[in-house]
Amino acid sequence: MCFVIAMIGLVLSFNFFMADNLLGAAGSFVVAMFFIFLMIRNIQSVQNLKKRKKKEKMIIDTHIHLDDKRYDEDLDEVLNRAREGGVKRFIIPGADPSTLDKAVRISESNKDVYFAVGVHPYDMDNFDSLNFEEYVMHEKCVAIGECGLDYFRLEGSDEEKEAEKSRQKDIFIAQIELAKKYKKPMIIHIRDASHDSKELLLKHNAGEVGGVLHCYNADEELLSLAKEGFYFGIGGVLTFKNAKKLVNVLPKISQERLIIETDGPYLTPMPHRGERNEPLYTTFVAEKMSELLELPLKVIKETSTVNALKLFNIS
Repeated sequence: MCFVIAMIGLVLSFNFFMADNLLGAAGSFVVAMFFIFLMIRNIQSVQNLKKRKKKEKMIIDTHIHLDDKRYDEDLDEVLNRAREGGVKRFIIPGADPSTLDKAVRISESNKDVYFAVGVHPYDMDNFDSLNFEEYVMHEKCVAIGECGLDYFRLEGSDEEKEAEKSRQKDIFIAQIELAKKYKKPMIIHIRDASHDSKELLLKHNAGEVGGVLHCYNADEELLSLAKEGFYFGIGGVLTFKNAKKLVNVLPKISQERLIIETDGPYLTPMPHRGERNEPLYTTFVAEKMSELLELPLKVIKETSTVNALKLFNIS
């Protein structure tokens, strides 16, 4: 609009000048110059906005179950809200083989979404039927997992519990070997099984590929895994009132080993606890980390993003 009015002003100015109407020519010229000034200022404003956006620090949600049915009805809205809020990359962990194809489709439809292939301890009965090679070579596959050990729900007699543990260990070891074979980092799930998990990771040289301790459980026994190439995934639990253990151990983790996650739709951070979790809420995790570590928010965002890009080899 400014351009059109400026051009009309210049034409009128020229016509007035040719008709020896100097006053009209001068007035039209001033009007034209005013709108040209506005046009230039608007262009500069847009350019400055673009520069500011480039400088804004982004967040990567390194663990978000976008293939969960609770996102079926509004997945695009969930992703767009996150993008507008500064979350620019998303990684879907492979937990349940039955939804893996769905995760692949989501990653193929969104250039900023990636996926991993793996079997969660609760779904280990599906391990033998999963064709890892079919998925691990996909260009959007960035990791193996989520896999690991979970002793929280062990049931039955002592013999049955030990058999369950043994089976979990076998499947975990198999996925460690797959990660090394295909040179993919690991997304590791550990619950009530820190010692056994660490032992297997060290014994089977999982440090060759490294990975992330998803939803880090604040067990200090695991901190030394940082020296083996492992990162610590921090999510909404950090904002909970009963997260004193995690709050206390957070400063003991090197900044170069911290990454951010939601584990959505689970573990929603305050002030949205009780609602469905979503990638946008990584901002609350970043803010809490900033507060506890007494670091600028932009430093938390930048450091965690650099760490995630490096670990998962994405750009």
